[in-house]
Amino acid sequence: MSISETDDEKPLGPEQQKIVARVRWLMLMSGFATLLGIAVVIGVIGYRFSRGNGSVAPAEVTAMLPKGAKVTATAVADDRIAVTIEQGGMVEVRTFDLKTLRPTGRLRFAVEP
Repeated sequence: MSISETDDEKPLGPEQQKIVARVRWLMLMSGFATLLGIAVVIGVIGYRFSRGNGSVAPAEVTAMLPKGAKVTATAVADDRIAVTIEQGGMVEVRTFDLKTLRPTGRLRFAVEP
């Protein structure tokens, strides 16, 4: 005896077939959305992994200061190094990228006349 001979099921009606077809379609869409979500997460992880390993700081860098300038303070915040310089009564803050040690900005302070 086969399985179909033991089951006494009636064939599905047209409305029931529409419902089964709709459920199959929804299951297909749900599976696609799940696979798409997994692909996006794996893509983001791969992007961050490849981006983070590529930028390594050089072993040695010499930053040139103006003649007579004096470093008064240094600080590290986020991905930046801030160096405070004093020269001739003026204060200046220079920022450098922590990974590449390249200059990223300069802020000068002066007394109003």
